[in-house]
Amino acid sequence: MKPPLRGLRGRLLVAFVLVAAVATLTTGALTFREARTGVLQLSQDNVIKRLRYHVNALAAGVSYPPTRSDLEWIAAEVARAEPAQNWRVLATYRDLRATSTPQDRFTELTPAMRSAVSSRRAAVFQRVSTHGGSSPVVGLPVTFETPSEHPASGVAVFLTVPQTGEQGYVDALVAAIGRAVLPALGLAVLLALLAARGVLRPVRELRRATRRIAEGHLDTRLAINGSDELADLSHTFNETAAALEGSVAELRRMEARARRFVADVSHELRTPLAAMSAVTDVLDEDAAGLTPDTATAVRLISEETVKLARLVDDLMEISRFDAGAAALQLDDIDLAESLRRTLAARAWLDSVDTRLPEPGELRGRVDPRRLDVVVANLVGNALGHGARPVQLLLYARESPDADDTGWAVIEVRDSGPGIPADVLPHVFDRFYKSDTARTRTEGSGLGLSITAENVHLHGGTVRAANRVDGGAVFTVGIPLTRPPQGPRNQLLEQPPEGPLTQSPFQRPLGRPAEREGS
Repeated sequence: MKPPLRGLRGRLLVAFVLVAAVATLTTGALTFREARTGVLQLSQDNVIKRLRYHVNALAAGVSYPPTRSDLEWIAAEVARAEPAQNWRVLATYRDLRATSTPQDRFTELTPAMRSAVSSRRAAVFQRVSTHGGSSPVVGLPVTFETPSEHPASGVAVFLTVPQTGEQGYVDALVAAIGRAVLPALGLAVLLALLAARGVLRPVRELRRATRRIAEGHLDTRLAINGSDELADLSHTFNETAAALEGSVAELRRMEARARRFVADVSHELRTPLAAMSAVTDVLDEDAAGLTPDTATAVRLISEETVKLARLVDDLMEISRFDAGAAALQLDDIDLAESLRRTLAARAWLDSVDTRLPEPGELRGRVDPRRLDVVVANLVGNALGHGARPVQLLLYARESPDADDTGWAVIEVRDSGPGIPADVLPHVFDRFYKSDTARTRTEGSGLGLSITAENVHLHGGTVRAANRVDGGAVFTVGIPLTRPPQGPRNQLLEQPPEGPLTQSPFQRPLGRPAEREGS
């Protein structure tokens, strides 16, 4: 199963949430900074305004030059003027200092700020970092009215005030922004789900349409809505599906014509071949009275006529499979006796080692003629292209399905060099020759292909492999009771005697093929 975040829905959801989170946090940070700056600026202006008002009110009562008592009076009166604000005041004149709170060292005042106040006639505001945080410090020079225009008196008043109220406002703002982040993220998730649904709906429809195309429903088309990229994709899919449908229809027509042509040609060749076979039989009987050259020619014509007749019969059989006209004529028979008759009919009893059950021990409901073709093709292929000894085995295998009566397993083994690894995948292909340099063989090139089709028709499996000790082995599995539909691709075990090592290659039935042309 695909991990949730690997899917398109998960990626869209994560992307929307990340964008919303970044936007929300950025907006909150900017809002917090601006609001905090506004609150502090308002507080600063108000403090400077109130300090200037109180200092101007007290300036007329200060003697010049001021004494330490004057400075203490100024500091005390300014602090007393705003009792609710907890002002701490420092008044200075040259080296004299006085604070509103005894023994207050007023560590917030920096030399730079004191220098700035002494050189200017306007208020100076500075935020100084301390161990407890940051403290705002306001410095204000005191001027006296004289004939000259407000000359500086040299007296400076410094004020620091705890901004508990302002800090409360800032904390409340932070809390409000924090409360707003969660609803914003929830809204972002909802919008992400809606957007993902809108994006994924055509994608899901495209996936379903693609699956239907893969299942063979080539008339499948997508509804086109809108004019975006997804609509273009749907339009392209419809064009591709239409082109594919046309191509497949044309290929099917060509294939049907080719099959009909093969069937017609094979059917038309049977009549002249029957006449030719009758003539060659007569010539074979009289070959002894002919000249040597004429007798050789007659025997050659007879052999080639037999091969041609076999090829025509195989082509007609293949055409029936392709047309779906092949049908089983099932009968309950003794499988071991059927295999013995197949060998006896072709005079192979002395050429093949058999390991068969006792008569009546293994019975199955099969088509006797098609079973004869399967065994004859496999044994003939082993005798013609393998090496002796050739073994024919028949045994039963139980099925794990309780409703199944089991399988009959037929094995044909030879002692030759085996099947090359590059040939195994094609061993059941039609007309496939493992020796590409050899243009003529005794077989039609369709024997194993017909074998596979007959096994498939029974709902069975066929497999080619190599033995460790040398030689090829073909294994056929046929259900003892034919299943209602479709082939069975069951893996077959080996009998307890005569173990062999199987090749990992197993070809499922569906397309027939051949090893060497039997």
